[in-house]
Amino acid sequence: MVLFFALTAFAIAIAGATAFVIFWPLALVHIRDRHPQITAELGEGAFLKPKALWWLLRGDYRGTPDRGLSGLATPSRISLLVILGGIAGGGLLWLVGNAL
Repeated sequence: MVLFFALTAFAIAIAGATAFVIFWPLALVHIRDRHPQITAELGEGAFLKPKALWWLLRGDYRGTPDRGLSGLATPSRISLLVILGGIAGGGLLWLVGNAL
C-alpha cells in the first residue's frame, strides 16, 4: 500500500509538471515582452535555469506591480512546489516501502 501512495505522489508531481510546462513559458514570454529589467536579471533561455527557478520559488515576481505577471507566475510557482513536494513525498514513501 505504501508503494501505491508513492506512485500516487509521483503522479501528482507529473500533474504539477504539466501545469508548469503550460504556465511558466507564458510567464517568461510576458516578462520578455513587458519587463526588460527582469529579463536581464533572469537571462535568456530561463526556462530551467536555477537562478530563474529560485526567482520563481522566492516569489520575487510579487515585487512587480503587474497583475498579468502575477496571474501567470503564481500558478507556475504553485506547480513547481507541487512537483518538488510530489517528488519528495514519493521518494520518501518509496524508501519506506523498500524498508518494510
